[in-house]
Amino acid sequence: METQLDPMKDDLPLMANTSYMLVKHYILDLDVDFQSKVIEGTIVLFFEPGSRYRKTSSTGKGGCQSQFDETGKMRASESCRVPETNVSTSSSEMEYNDSAVCGKGEEDTSDKNSNHSNEEQASGISGSKDCGDIENHGNKDFLLVLDCCDISVLKVEEVDVAAVSGIEKFTRSAKLTDVSKELKNLRNQIVHELVTLPADRWKEQLYYFTRCSRAPGCGELLFTTGTWSLEIRKSGIQTPTDFPHAIRIWYKTKLEGRSVTWTTDQNGRPCVYTMGSPINNRALFPCQEPPVALSTWQASVRTAAGFVVLTSGENSAEPVQLEEGILSWYYYVTMPMPASTFTIAVGCWQEVKQQSFAAAIQTNTEFALPSSQADFSPHIIFLSQSVLLGGSHLCGTRLCHEIAHAWFGLAIGARDWTEEWISEGFATFLEDIFWARAQQLSHDEVKGQQELKALLRWRRLRDEVQNSEEELQVLRPKKESTGELSESGASVVKHGLKAEKNFMQVHYLKGYFLLRSLARTVGEASYLASLRKFVQKFHGQLVLSQDFLCMLLEDIPEQKKAGLTVESIFQNWLDTSGIPKPLLEEGETWKECQLVQQVSGEVTKWIQTNQKIRKSGKKKRKQIEVDFQKLLPDQLVLLLESLLEEKSLCPRILQLLEKKYRLQEQDAEVRHRWCELVVKHKYVPGYRDVEKFLREDQAMGVYLYGELMLNEDGKQQELARKCFAAAQEQMDASSAKLVAEMLF
Repeated sequence: METQLDPMKDDLPLMANTSYMLVKHYILDLDVDFQSKVIEGTIVLFFEPGSRYRKTSSTGKGGCQSQFDETGKMRASESCRVPETNVSTSSSEMEYNDSAVCGKGEEDTSDKNSNHSNEEQASGISGSKDCGDIENHGNKDFLLVLDCCDISVLKVEEVDVAAVSGIEKFTRSAKLTDVSKELKNLRNQIVHELVTLPADRWKEQLYYFTRCSRAPGCGELLFTTGTWSLEIRKSGIQTPTDFPHAIRIWYKTKLEGRSVTWTTDQNGRPCVYTMGSPINNRALFPCQEPPVALSTWQASVRTAAGFVVLTSGENSAEPVQLEEGILSWYYYVTMPMPASTFTIAVGCWQEVKQQSFAAAIQTNTEFALPSSQADFSPHIIFLSQSVLLGGSHLCGTRLCHEIAHAWFGLAIGARDWTEEWISEGFATFLEDIFWARAQQLSHDEVKGQQELKALLRWRRLRDEVQNSEEELQVLRPKKESTGELSESGASVVKHGLKAEKNFMQVHYLKGYFLLRSLARTVGEASYLASLRKFVQKFHGQLVLSQDFLCMLLEDIPEQKKAGLTVESIFQNWLDTSGIPKPLLEEGETWKECQLVQQVSGEVTKWIQTNQKIRKSGKKKRKQIEVDFQKLLPDQLVLLLESLLEEKSLCPRILQLLEKKYRLQEQDAEVRHRWCELVVKHKYVPGYRDVEKFLREDQAMGVYLYGELMLNEDGKQQELARKCFAAAQEQMDASSAKLVAEMLF
């Protein structure tokens, strides 16, 4: 029986039994219907037996990686060496006329061997378990479990890949000479040969995947759906080895599904996109969610002419007209990735070509890639409209953060999703480095900006730990159990369904400060060199915290270790709530930064001006002339945060603030602090700014609702309810629930 969980409070279950069957490739064939707000079609899944059915050992693979024995218990690898990644980029010269496979004149320059390894060293599961020794022993049929939620599954069938013309080439392998010629074994062997083709034959592989996906069905499979899973079986089949390795699922999405958002763009035209919710893509298609489930994919998406289909593919798709008024778009990915990274956005988009950021990176000698390795394939980055307004600063830093995920989060993944800091902490740390290089700043300018940013993040972390549950502040909530799986390969994401966790930044901030602290200990140059070494060694692999920490500490000269161990880092940074002890004293040091000192001077001027206005009382107002300095966006954030600490600011000073800095033209971070000032001091002329922010910057405005209610002011509470009523339908379920709890 599947456990019934509160979708807003509990751990997120990863139900797929990846130890028994592992998806190697998906082919999606979908129709997007804006009238019914449904995505429907088929998905074909190609499998290999999971790690418990492979006869190879994981011993000795992975540098300092924690691995698991047959019972799922964590054990330390004796070896701290990692084999170098094969970086061969040779590709097949074969071309095909099938326009759904290779676009005309299209060249793919991506590294086809750059992928997460989901062999034994990545999954950490020993392959010596006997095939018959599973939970479905005896005469029971084997159950394939997929992660699935809020999807209507219509039919599941086995695909007769043996019926594909020309597929005989995959049955001539010497490996098949002693294999039974029964048709079911033949089909599974074809799939095995296909999914294990070498990387330089990727075009041929995609071609035959496509052909196989169009093969006829050869028998329906039994299935049941639960809240979080889809269970599939074939009568009489008791082991994963004999279970069909290619299946087709006919399904359609539900409007309440939390993986996709149907909405309108700023011009009122319909659009739909995947929102990266806590349940990832399981309400978009049945899939395997555990991190070890890394796969390639192809997608053909049809929709009405006038709409543009974008996905996180490696190719630039050109639409093909199938019939009058219907266009088809085709994308593919050849680097094995988690199913959660599949992204789709369909709308009336316009393409704006922008090469300046790419050019900035390419012209930087330290970070530039060799021209042969440069790859600017059109993978998707979603940016909220909130970051596009008010100048380039916020947009630039957010872009740098998302670009950093190309290495940490995509090229290198977390083996346990509870260790979010591995992705978000690294991306936060690197965004500062990338953004400084993009701006071409001097060394002193870089140092000043980064110290100012550190102070802002320290203040944010301080506030967050004071106003959130302690258990949500821990970066490794599973501690010594991190990375452990059940026998089937299922696991959970600790607190993954807690609505408030979506709006917390503790994994970003504590992770950032840990990496910053390590950089100071090692020295920035040595630290960045170690980071490059880590990326080279672990590219395409799944890691735990100790994999990075172990490698880094090995690179530090003995005299610099000063008692720094993996265990001490766990204790001080990753396994406890609150502000880490090493960070408690550091907050004072950033106040000496010149940019911070400049803000402190401006804060003093505003406080003194506020006092003068109050003393003047009802006397004739004099023209206030104070020489306020121009401030950078981050300085403005610090200024407003500092003024928020003042007990009382008069309406006139707030009016002067808004006018002096033209706050409504600033970026969303600045405007958010301005709205907080408006709410705190009940500045009625600023209520229109709060209303605009809550309607147009929904994700950033969630906690403003709480502040509007806390003041127990009738006008503010009415404003909160009015804005929520207008925005509620466009908000995701967890945000709407969180705000509703604040308001009612």
